[in-house]
Amino acid sequence: MFRFEESFILWFLVLIPLGLLLFYLSTIRKRSQLDKAGDYKIFSRLFPNWSLKREWLKNSLILTAFAFLLISWANPQWGNRKQKVKAKSSDVIIALDISQSMLAQDISPNRMERSKFFLNELVKKLRGDRIGLVFFAGSAYLQMPLTNDYASAETFIKSANTTQAGTQGTVIAEAIEMSQSIFGEDNASQKAIIIISDGENHESEAIAAAREAKSNGTFVFTIGVGTQEGARIPIVERGKRVFKTDKSGNPVTSALNVSMLQDIAEAGGGKYYSLDQTMSALSKLDRDIDKLEKQEVEQRSFTDYNSYFQYFLFLAVILLVIEYFLTNISNRTKSWKSIFGI
Repeated sequence: MFRFEESFILWFLVLIPLGLLLFYLSTIRKRSQLDKAGDYKIFSRLFPNWSLKREWLKNSLILTAFAFLLISWANPQWGNRKQKVKAKSSDVIIALDISQSMLAQDISPNRMERSKFFLNELVKKLRGDRIGLVFFAGSAYLQMPLTNDYASAETFIKSANTTQAGTQGTVIAEAIEMSQSIFGEDNASQKAIIIISDGENHESEAIAAAREAKSNGTFVFTIGVGTQEGARIPIVERGKRVFKTDKSGNPVTSALNVSMLQDIAEAGGGKYYSLDQTMSALSKLDRDIDKLEKQEVEQRSFTDYNSYFQYFLFLAVILLVIEYFLTNISNRTKSWKSIFGI
């Protein structure tokens, strides 16, 4: 496995194109000053061996050497030995509501985007635990089984949108049942389901599903998205942005169903949090997940890394030595003769 030990150093590589730009501007400025001082053609005859190409070459060598120094500083490493290590972790399923009501803009920019931001921050806090993803609307959809691949989890969350739902609705009960099936029956440790939704579910099945999950050692936490005042739902029809209406043509207003989400959390032995208090909800939820009974799992990891910074450092030194002895004149012998009169 390849990595940079100090990967943040690589951000300084953006200075390389900036250096080329500065040299280009410097060349234009020199040419302008020479034109002001006299005819540039006269200067060319006085210094016939001066080479602009060599100036570019010398500066390119310096910038390339600088790039190699930065790479060396970042310390490229290669993991050459894998071994199984044991770690304690919890199993957590994140169930995200992707119904059209999540497009309501009663919180900025809308419920869906705010939820995705929250979940990406939550994934960072859950590192060390196994994470699975379920999206739901009119049906529940498995997006990612339990895994330690947090990069994939963040990618799935960022790409979540309402068009992924085949049917509309908010079937929280089905999301809980699918999450339970992902855990499996042989998992004896405590588990958690985190539901993030506006709670537009008016059926009692969700509460019953949460109660059953609790009896199986699974805690159900809910995150409420939106406001109780609610907002209209913007959708796109035939390329135009309109607001969703019912069968009678009346505008549909979606409001956060706090009581429903609280009842689900209570039945599932978990807690309800409001997305309005993002950082507070993240901290409290992280602490609650951390209290769960952990299970010991085997994870493959690279435990021995070799550093290869010295190769890039050597290349940088070589380039700087070449640049030092490289002149900006095209014929060194003629130049010395013209200077010393020999």
